[in-house]
Amino acid sequence: MKPVPVRLLALDLDDTLLRSDLTISFHTRNVLKKAEKAGIGIVLASGRIPPAMKKFAAQLGLDKRPGYLICNNGTIIQESRTGKVIFEALLPPEAALIAHDLASAEGFPVQIYEGDLMYISRKNEFADYDQKLTGLKQVVLEDFRAKVKDGCYKLLIPGDPMILRPLEDLFRSYIGDDVTLFTSKPYFLEILPPGIDKGSSLARVAEIAGVRREEVMAIGDSMNDEAMIRWAGYGVAMLNGDDRLKEAACLVTGKTNDDDGVADLVERCLLGTAPLPPPR
Repeated sequence: MKPVPVRLLALDLDDTLLRSDLTISFHTRNVLKKAEKAGIGIVLASGRIPPAMKKFAAQLGLDKRPGYLICNNGTIIQESRTGKVIFEALLPPEAALIAHDLASAEGFPVQIYEGDLMYISRKNEFADYDQKLTGLKQVVLEDFRAKVKDGCYKLLIPGDPMILRPLEDLFRSYIGDDVTLFTSKPYFLEILPPGIDKGSSLARVAEIAGVRREEVMAIGDSMNDEAMIRWAGYGVAMLNGDDRLKEAACLVTGKTNDDDGVADLVERCLLGTAPLPPPR
């Protein structure tokens, strides 16, 4: 068997590891078990909050052995077995309030996450979809601004992708230097603490695990994955991913998430003989 060039594999969940029905296939689970036996550590890196990642970590057995979960797009890092938070970052209150006020002035709802709850400024179709995706309970707050002022890991602004793009440009002009901005799904604009994203948190995990950057592979599909795709020695975009992410990646999977694209790439390139490009 050829030497495995990767020691740490970071995987996004939605539209990457998860199929459209929000499941991890048994085939993918078995392939990832083989990868672990070959010496590759598995890290889940998602925009989901910890409670919404828990069952997927358990399906992969990550709750039974030492490992890490990158949650909330990097604002929280947890030990997968104990649930202990080893890193967290909050939005600066002033920037969070400006973001809230800008979104409200432009007519957009706002939502934040805490525990297993999704706090929203008003009911909207995108929050309903988010609830179906994550299983989190919605709570409508009359004084949402007061909740923001108390501190939060991130703000999420849902909306039609065509009108979110101009809003993102507006945010960049007002608070772009004070926050991290990106779209996760096309209809979710996310505002995180400055310098915090999946890439920065994956770098922290790799340092803790004693793994060099060129020994890390990251796989994702959306722009919230861009930072870890660019940081990892092997940055991989899903075939079903955003075209902008494919341009940033060093390779693209040969199959979509619904066709076990992650498992296919791991089997061919990490456990098999298919070549990989040189690490960055």
